[in-house]
Amino acid sequence: MQIFKRGLIAQHVLSTYEDFQIIIFIMPNGDIYLEEPYPKQAMSTVTNPGFRDYFKGVTDTNENYIGNPSQSVSSGQLQSVIAVPVLSLEDNSTIVGIWAGGLDFETLNEELQSINLTSSSDGFTRVIYVGHNGQKIADSDVNKSTIPESFTNLTSFKKAIKGQSGSATDILNGTEMLVTYYPVNAFHNTWAVLLMQSQQ
Repeated sequence: MQIFKRGLIAQHVLSTYEDFQIIIFIMPNGDIYLEEPYPKQAMSTVTNPGFRDYFKGVTDTNENYIGNPSQSVSSGQLQSVIAVPVLSLEDNSTIVGIWAGGLDFETLNEELQSINLTSSSDGFTRVIYVGHNGQKIADSDVNKSTIPESFTNLTSFKKAIKGQSGSATDILNGTEMLVTYYPVNAFHNTWAVLLMQSQQ
């Protein structure tokens, strides 16, 4: 009966919030109790995500936690998992389970691409969202939005995840770029928004 009720909750979340690819309920030991939609559970090769950063983050803090972007095992798509602890009613500090949802970044891609940033008199302009580990989350360039990229070496990225905002000159793929950067709080992590404009 419990698995049926939790399954209905997961299905309701998926039908209400289209930005989630998947909803899972995880036991305190890391074992997956249920996963919706079920076809993705059948495709998944992971039955215990206890090694994932979102699981460690939520169990270490007893608070909501969003993991770094990674490839979904079941879908192959880039996602971040938002984990929410379910606490015991007796002491309100013991985790009895974890609800987790895989956040689909397609909406973010669509929002950035709707801005229609293609070029300006000063050169090409591009906006990207970057996770704490430097992995691209979303891209205003429709031709590059599905290509995995890392921005860990950029000065602008390093400053943004330290909570700073401003502008810096960075070299990206051999092109000098003026990058305006801004930090974004993502629960216990900091992500970045980078506005890139070529200087050539």
